[in-house]
Amino acid sequence: MTMLTKHHGLGNDFLVAVEPQRSLSPTDALKWCDRRRGLGADGLISAESLASDGSLWSMTLWNADGSRAEISGNGIRCMAQAIALADGGAQERSLSIRTDGGMRQLEIWPDRRSGVHHAKVSMGAATEGPEPYDKWEVFGLDPLRQQTVDIGNPHLVVEIDEPERIDLAAIGPEIETSYDAGINLHLIRVDDPQNITLHVWERGAGITQACGSGASAAAWATNRWGLTDASVTVRQPGGDAQVDVTADEVFLTGPTTYVASIDVPD
Repeated sequence: MTMLTKHHGLGNDFLVAVEPQRSLSPTDALKWCDRRRGLGADGLISAESLASDGSLWSMTLWNADGSRAEISGNGIRCMAQAIALADGGAQERSLSIRTDGGMRQLEIWPDRRSGVHHAKVSMGAATEGPEPYDKWEVFGLDPLRQQTVDIGNPHLVVEIDEPERIDLAAIGPEIETSYDAGINLHLIRVDDPQNITLHVWERGAGITQACGSGASAAAWATNRWGLTDASVTVRQPGGDAQVDVTADEVFLTGPTTYVASIDVPD
């Protein structure tokens, strides 16, 4: 029997196994994340403690399609809530989490609402990624700006007038697979220097309600373009995240919500 908890960060949902009794696999992710034949989620996370005091953990993340992901800004907050709830959940705590995208530092604290925590994650340094996409004419689109970003995982941030009108299901798969390692696609509009609107196609998961690392990448890109301040609200279909950009790293702050606990037969 494997015990899982389900959480979401702004509608971006994950199944988390804290200290699983067996090694999890891509097959588990494919089976459990399926929204019709499984439990339903955008990803599966295995959380394993690396220190006796509970301050250091490792994060292994699989997308819903079974592919391995380096990091997820929403997923790491969901993992932190699962760890906190396993320990009572009432106290603020700091965690160091080793991911495939590098070490991440995180602070998590409870909300007054039952089942809700907030977390601030140091997402690390953002850098330029691979070459931008160059076949927009195929979709009849002419972006205002675009920027690839590496923040432990790959992103393509595209500024466009009306991102909510674009059919991401039509263009997302083509753009994702045009990069050897895949890429997360973010169509954004800069509403003002403190607010960005973002719609996302996630590598390995498809259209999701929110993307934490994508919000971080978008804030970094728009700040680099001189369009936004160092502190911005990123508005997504699932809700708002706060992103703070410094010279050395990007910080993501947002809620995470507990949904359910599930015992799954092995």
